[in-house]
Amino acid sequence: MLYIERNRDGRLLRVEAEPFEGMTGTMLADSEEAQDWLAASNDEHAQRVGLQASDLEMVRVLEDLIGVLIERGVIRFTDLPAAAQRKLRAREQKRARLGGLMGLLGDDDEPRLL
Repeated sequence: MLYIERNRDGRLLRVEAEPFEGMTGTMLADSEEAQDWLAASNDEHAQRVGLQASDLEMVRVLEDLIGVLIERGVIRFTDLPAAAQRKLRAREQKRARLGGLMGLLGDDDEPRLL
């Protein structure tokens, strides 16, 4: 998720990985408009913002991939290093505490790791 500021004409003025004062909305990091804006920007900061947002999205992709591999029996949760098990378990517990918000975020069918 990217946080954005637009002018009155709808033109992007600023894109950040974190909320900021004066922001006027949000945008998915993998949206065509975000990718076009980041690609056109020669600003190193803008490039880092795009990479950071992409990194956050990739974390979720990897969590889902690990869940699918465990669910299908390709690997066992205990095959993972202890540190990875702790981190995955902690993230799953944090998501579970969000409870009803998961449905709003489109995570109803996410695989369980444990």
